[in-house]
Amino acid sequence: MNNENNLKNIALLIDADNTQPAAIDPVLTVMAELGQVNIRRAYGNFAKGNLAKWDTITNRFGIRPQQQFDVSKGKNATDMAMTIDAIDLLYQGKVDGFGIMSSDSDFTPLVTRLRQDGIIVYGFGSAKTPQAFKSVCTRFIDIDQLIKTAASEGNSSPDSAQTVAADTELMELIGAAYKEAKRDDEGWAKVQQVGQIAGNRSSFDVRNYGFNSLSAMFRNLGNFKVERRDDGQLWVKRLR
Repeated sequence: MNNENNLKNIALLIDADNTQPAAIDPVLTVMAELGQVNIRRAYGNFAKGNLAKWDTITNRFGIRPQQQFDVSKGKNATDMAMTIDAIDLLYQGKVDGFGIMSSDSDFTPLVTRLRQDGIIVYGFGSAKTPQAFKSVCTRFIDIDQLIKTAASEGNSSPDSAQTVAADTELMELIGAAYKEAKRDDEGWAKVQQVGQIAGNRSSFDVRNYGFNSLSAMFRNLGNFKVERRDDGQLWVKRLR
């Protein structure tokens, strides 16, 4: 299985009908965690007026537009084209990771298939994206929150901290990951390990809550304490 730290050649496939052009810049920043995003394609019927903004976006970010005319009413040629291209790239063996920008649950089987081959898949969509698609991604990131975080230059606000504290599902996930992590005699666990455990259990990503790092999120949780030790590693401890 590929390791996230060793990935080099990344493909970003964009469902232009179901995502926001404004998210491209922060999405590419996130994808840089995996490697070089050498394949950038946007799919849709760009002859439609609602996709007019993609004209300048594709040129600015070096994205190749893949024109898909509406062959038949009610049928989505865009989804089919994206899926076919993704599978072609998979079998060519030249792509180490994928980014799928869409809020459409129809891509759930595709992501499931890619991950069966050990491929890392980051999903980017709205908060209303069906849970089925969110769950199968290695990471799923809310693009609305990503845009807000990028606009504020990554500085977490009191509002975002309150959102984290009030999210019962998140608190249960983080609490369970902390319990499973290896802790020292005083109850301290490595922040990185807690994050890895949480990520293995779901498509958890701190950027969905307005933060750019696990340590920033933990510092805004009232029942956790974070410290950096002499070796540079960050450790976290649950206070109550």
